[in-house]
Amino acid sequence: MAFIHGKNSKFSIDNSAGTPVDISAYCEEVSLSRDIETAETTTFGNGSKTYIIGLSDATMSVSGKFDADGASTVDSVLSGILGQEASVSFDYVPGGGSISASNPGYQGECYLTSYEVSGGVGDVTSFSASFQITGSVTRATS
Repeated sequence: MAFIHGKNSKFSIDNSAGTPVDISAYCEEVSLSRDIETAETTTFGNGSKTYIIGLSDATMSVSGKFDADGASTVDSVLSGILGQEASVSFDYVPGGGSISASNPGYQGECYLTSYEVSGGVGDVTSFSASFQITGSVTRATS
């Protein structure tokens, strides 16, 4: 069993021009949530509920330190895709580095649905972003 530390995670997302930008240097947390709908099929006479599998769905949230100084900063990238009608590609590699058989990653297409910048008098300004994934999430191994 090989455990990995979160500090090595890598996250990249397309900018508004469709070019992948690695924003890992700004991120502190990435959360990828995948769900499967179930439809109940229970009929009279059953003592327990029965189900069938339905549609899959996925969302993702990313948060970290805010930076607006440059074209490849988290603010430039995320502000540029907020409200964009075309989906953007993402790559999330929990183990960091390159995707391989021993270091899988997750890839897909998504829309940025929420982008928040917050700061307080006694803390570093931060950001949080929420994404709706469209289509399937692929567990990549190469």
